[in-house]
Amino acid sequence: QVQLVESGGGLVQAGGSLRLSCAASERATSIYAMGWFRQAPGQERAFVAAVSQSGGITYYADSVKGRFTISRDNAKNTVYLQMNSLNIEDTAAYYCAADLYLATVRNGKGRYWGQGTQVTVSS
Repeated sequence: QVQLVESGGGLVQAGGSLRLSCAASERATSIYAMGWFRQAPGQERAFVAAVSQSGGITYYADSVKGRFTISRDNAKNTVYLQMNSLNIEDTAAYYCAADLYLATVRNGKGRYWGQGTQVTVSS
């Protein structure tokens, strides 16, 4: 059982930046593809970004391309989401996901999920 713990959320003004972290409990984190999703109040959970086991392949939702960057440090069992140029529409709870298969992470069917961290962007 892999446990994922997100951190780094908070309140930020529009145009600002935040970096989210997702720490995995298992040492063999490098075998899992990882991803970030978000869910705003009253909306369905939506894909944000995903990264392959090695970090060499990344995917982004169109709404965050050029503003968000996903990366991972397998030595630290951690995946990051650097979020720049934040706008009010980015306000949501952000969740980390993991699965052996990148495609499964991308389609929201990842086996493991964190509890989420709240990001609130103010005007």
